[in-house]
Amino acid sequence: MLKKTEVVLFDFDGTLSCCDSNVAFAKYCFRHSVRPWFYLPLMAVCGVCRWVKPDGIWWRENIRRFMTPKMVKKFAPEFIKRHKRNRFGWAKERVQSERDAGRIVIMVSASPDFLLRPLVRDMNFDMVFCSETQKDKPWKYDFLCFGANKVRKMDEWASANKIIPHVVRAYSDSKSDMPMMEIAEEQVWIDAKTGLRKEA
Repeated sequence: MLKKTEVVLFDFDGTLSCCDSNVAFAKYCFRHSVRPWFYLPLMAVCGVCRWVKPDGIWWRENIRRFMTPKMVKKFAPEFIKRHKRNRFGWAKERVQSERDAGRIVIMVSASPDFLLRPLVRDMNFDMVFCSETQKDKPWKYDFLCFGANKVRKMDEWASANKIIPHVVRAYSDSKSDMPMMEIAEEQVWIDAKTGLRKEA
């Protein structure tokens, strides 16, 4: 029998933390390795493709093509430690308050698994959905948790757990999250620079 359950959804980059973690990690790699610099021509092509097809996956993968498993293993731990400082002060408390109210609290982010999961591990989300990358090719996606895919991922989880999710609230900073925000009873829009709630 299906059980109706109250759910709260949180985006991460720009919502609970300033600065896009994926972009920030790429910049970190540029500062600590010469390898990314050789990929600048490919990144320029990807930049053009981004304007032509904003929702495309080809440019999203290839703009990160310089990443190797060794690079992730070497740089990610220190980057994650530093990037946690970008978390907005209210974030952890707000997540906990939603959990204390008896709701299932879900993190759903386009950030890659090797960054997102360690970044939110201490926040005690009931579920964490993020982009899944290949172990031997961390630049390549097995699943891109972006746009409508965020809702699809939650629906798959709900179906597997025999839950009818009632999304009480959803938090985001970006219009790309409209599919997620539109299914929520309350939309909480966050200013990515300040961490403050935007006025409706």
